[in-house]
Amino acid sequence: MKRVSLLAIALACSLNALAAPPANFEQRVEALRKEIGVPGLSISIVEDDKVTFAKGFGVRKLGAPELVDADTIFPNGSTGKAFTVADLAILVDQGKLSWDDKVIDHLPGFQMYDSWVTREMTVRDLLVHRSGLGLGAGDLLFVPRTSLSRAEAVKRLRYIKPATSFRSGYAYDNILYMVAGQMIEAMTGETWEKFTAEHVLKPAGMLNSTSDEDKRFATANRAYPHARMNGGLRGAGTQELLDERDELGRNAAPAGGLAISANDFARWLRIQLGGGKLVDSDAHLFSTAARDEMWTPRTIMPISPRPGPIAATTPNFDLYALGWDVRDYRGVKLISHGGAVFGFQTFVALIPDKHVGFSMTINSEDGEILVGLAFELLDHYLDAPAQGWPEKFIAFKKSRIAAGLEAYKAKAAKPAKVGPSLALKNYVGTFSDPWYGNIEVALNKAGKLTIDFKSTPNMGGTLEHWQYDSFSTKFDDKNIEPAYVNFALDADGKVEKITMKPVSPLADFSYDYQDLSFTPVAAKQ
Repeated sequence: MKRVSLLAIALACSLNALAAPPANFEQRVEALRKEIGVPGLSISIVEDDKVTFAKGFGVRKLGAPELVDADTIFPNGSTGKAFTVADLAILVDQGKLSWDDKVIDHLPGFQMYDSWVTREMTVRDLLVHRSGLGLGAGDLLFVPRTSLSRAEAVKRLRYIKPATSFRSGYAYDNILYMVAGQMIEAMTGETWEKFTAEHVLKPAGMLNSTSDEDKRFATANRAYPHARMNGGLRGAGTQELLDERDELGRNAAPAGGLAISANDFARWLRIQLGGGKLVDSDAHLFSTAARDEMWTPRTIMPISPRPGPIAATTPNFDLYALGWDVRDYRGVKLISHGGAVFGFQTFVALIPDKHVGFSMTINSEDGEILVGLAFELLDHYLDAPAQGWPEKFIAFKKSRIAAGLEAYKAKAAKPAKVGPSLALKNYVGTFSDPWYGNIEVALNKAGKLTIDFKSTPNMGGTLEHWQYDSFSTKFDDKNIEPAYVNFALDADGKVEKITMKPVSPLADFSYDYQDLSFTPVAAKQ
């Protein structure tokens, strides 16, 4: 459900006659997969309400022989936000909900940090990233795992301070989609998982796909997560198998907790392009009016020009609708979204003017293959000259990782040889952040400081002195991004506050350590 470790992807269409996928497309995909080192990949393409491509490549799991096919399910991250929007669209069509309804009218316990925002927040506001929260705010309530229920995570939202004023700008979040999931449960008496399965996946004929983690783990034909973890920073080094139960906490499923196959993605693409009409039926999953609302832009997203070799992929406009991006490429509108959970990445694109759509999912974090192939496909449909986009994005990714490693090594090589100010035992204690909860700093038998994140199972490790009163984490689980832990002392030399920030300059935004501010928990009398 995370949005990306991927670049924001701008894709395209033309008004020319439809064409089948490029000649030798399978061979091209397989060659790139092997070159980059992606374990497995699945792709689906639909044109004019027909499936013209649905295929798997590579293996489901490194070291195992089972191959990816068109029915292999992959977690698809934040591309699942559109399914939560579809849940709500069904309720709108039933007359039980309006996009402009106040959230508190359907979820009375809902509360933001600001009471005025609480009163004014609409259902639409939950979905378009204009709430005033900062980028990824609250993601540590589910990343990389959690002991918190969805209801408890939503309750803690009231303690997260806004970064900007309400509706003033764009900042991507996941927690408000968790609110949407909780609201669906309050309205229907069904969990988000059950409602999505019964009212979206089943009617859509997406019978291999699932909204339930236990069902996914019970499915033999599933992909496993992989990442590069041993090269100094995440994204560098060789491919490693991850623990598949660490992709994200279940409480965040409405923000990106589905697992979908290529064949099922093809059905979803056809339903979207068909205005909500079900495949091989005159019935609708949701109305065309609801689909049009999903695609209507609501929030302007900032545009960062891309560097030389990939500059032509910079969009002229970039907007957020309800669970979808709306942007352009070569002057044509694209409805799209990227998605990522640890060890997986996905991209979905719809080209309304051409009635074309495609999805691509990988069981690794090598998003350059998704971006490169996406532009290659779309230039094919535009009848544009080949640009070698995959090769350009491979080179761009390599340069980005190299720059990140250089910056990290430069900083790591020059800590000030000062501190710590206190004996280690004086840093020990329980500290609390209003929205995250408690951490515990302790002294182990080896005389090392340790840290334990109490709302996140198995998120703990040692603290190594960095400089002054700052320490760096060495988590027992190397899948967790390291952080600097900074102890601020009061005038009496006691710990007054703990703040944090990621060690890696390329850390995923969901590790929102910078939003934490821990203060000592008073000892009980």
